[in-house]
Amino acid sequence: MLFRNFKTVLSVLLFMSICFAGFSQKINYKIEFPAPQTHYTSVTIEVNEIPKDKETIDFVMPVWAPGSYLIREFAKGVESVKSDSDIEKTSKNVWKVQTNGKSSVKIMYDVYGFEHSVRTSFIDASHAALIPTSIFMYVDGMKNEPAILEIEKPSDWKTISTSLKNKDGKENIFEIPNYDILADSPIEIGNQDILEFEAAGVKHSVIMYGKGNYNKDQITKDMAKVVEEATKVWGENPAEDYKFIVHNSRYGGGGLEHLNSTSLVVDRMSYGTEKGHLQFLGLVAHEYFHLWNVKRLRPFALTNYDYTQEQHTNLLWIFEGFTSYYDELLLTRAGFVDDNYYLNTLSGNISSAENKKGRHVQPVTEASFDAWIKAYRPNENSGNTTVSYYGQGSVYAAMLDLMIIEATDADRNLDDVMRYLYNEYYKNQKRGYTDEEFQAAVAKIAGKPFKSFFDNVVYGTQMPDYATYLGYAGLKLMVSENTRKATLGIRTSESGGNLKVRSTERDGAAYKQGLNVDDEIIAADNFRVTSNGELSEVLQYKNVGDEVTLLIARDGLLQTLTIKLEADDTKGYRIDKIDKPSKTQEKIYKKWFEKK
Repeated sequence: MLFRNFKTVLSVLLFMSICFAGFSQKINYKIEFPAPQTHYTSVTIEVNEIPKDKETIDFVMPVWAPGSYLIREFAKGVESVKSDSDIEKTSKNVWKVQTNGKSSVKIMYDVYGFEHSVRTSFIDASHAALIPTSIFMYVDGMKNEPAILEIEKPSDWKTISTSLKNKDGKENIFEIPNYDILADSPIEIGNQDILEFEAAGVKHSVIMYGKGNYNKDQITKDMAKVVEEATKVWGENPAEDYKFIVHNSRYGGGGLEHLNSTSLVVDRMSYGTEKGHLQFLGLVAHEYFHLWNVKRLRPFALTNYDYTQEQHTNLLWIFEGFTSYYDELLLTRAGFVDDNYYLNTLSGNISSAENKKGRHVQPVTEASFDAWIKAYRPNENSGNTTVSYYGQGSVYAAMLDLMIIEATDADRNLDDVMRYLYNEYYKNQKRGYTDEEFQAAVAKIAGKPFKSFFDNVVYGTQMPDYATYLGYAGLKLMVSENTRKATLGIRTSESGGNLKVRSTERDGAAYKQGLNVDDEIIAADNFRVTSNGELSEVLQYKNVGDEVTLLIARDGLLQTLTIKLEADDTKGYRIDKIDKPSKTQEKIYKKWFEKK
């Protein structure tokens, strides 16, 4: 029964009162799935022990999910909100209930969930994958109160998987220490396959929804190695019973970290290849590293979550970028790939970072701060104006690691910085850290502040001194240029035989000479073109400085443009080892990969 269709509120409330009996807390949650094929769940929240002088209670629906820095307006999925008392919607995501002198009130509503991602909830006939901030409202002023969650699953769904702890041995009743814990505990309900392994003294479960060509023994064995290597970085593992919730789908992938679990989406047929297996382990390493980095050790701005608005920080380049750095490095330390593989990966990361036009416009700290409005809302000009705090942050982490190792004569590295921050701010001060405190921690460990690096590279747009930093480890950066290649400086898209300009590169030929995004290119030098391949055939024999005549359609009107081609300024980067490294360089290189 969906509450949007109920006819007698009184009978529903009586039923809910019976269901909650014996598990009463100040706050009780219950969810049901009366018709999961319609992609709905029904939610009831009961608030008890209300003081007599408390006239109203506000129920608030979050607007974002921790770990995903975008306002998602989860209230858009909420409908048929009702109460056993007078109720009024007072803003886009807040419902005010009058207590009318009662000691308890209930609110009931339905949530539509049919967006398949790690950041949103998805419900169908086979299972429910729930991201709690998209399902559960919280009681304003009572986020720190303990609560109870009861899950009434369909009879053909056998298993509930979540990092929440069962209450009194009841398989469908869960303890909620506070709302933050609930918000950070995704729930998988259905007939999932469950694999288990122990690593770093912690029980781990791999909850597999959907078919896949995974080898159970192999992935649990390899995931255990990743867990062990990640734990070595931090010196301890704070988890008690960690859950990997894996959705095997036609199209992977992605992940979202949580306090004692993670949600992953993986291409179901990717496990059977070496590349696919490594990609899976890399995803596992990334999300597992978040167990410490951002789930416990946080930016100061995220010390406490405010689910009603954006919380900006300059430090996502550390919390996501450093995590990206370690997810690659851990695979090397665990022996899945060798150091040459990692150096090739780093070369690719440097190429991606340095060939972005936006790297001359946006510092990585600004990219972090503007994640809410730019990173997840890209447009046709984003490549010209923004950088990735993941990719850029990963490269800067590698350089900073080498700088610390060199400054301490290979005695310390970035691991020591992360451990210090974890112990000082998460464990001792029980808060997040600021920009200044991060730099102070680096200076404390390295014995040097690296002021120029932070001022000019991290908070500016200057290119890192790759030659010096890589040289510490006996490496050199080889750079190749494509200045002889003539190009329009555009990216295109093809649809139904039409070739359209998708983006233009800043200061490229098209950008400066007036070929615009959304222009349809009909012909080049009087040759009909319907694909990027056909356009490339016309351009392949052109030289820098040659002209090409384009027939285009703009807003339905035909016009002709003559564009003088310019040199492709894309550079290729490759890291090579020098022939005869010094003993110091060898020592730094070994420390970088933690080789004994």
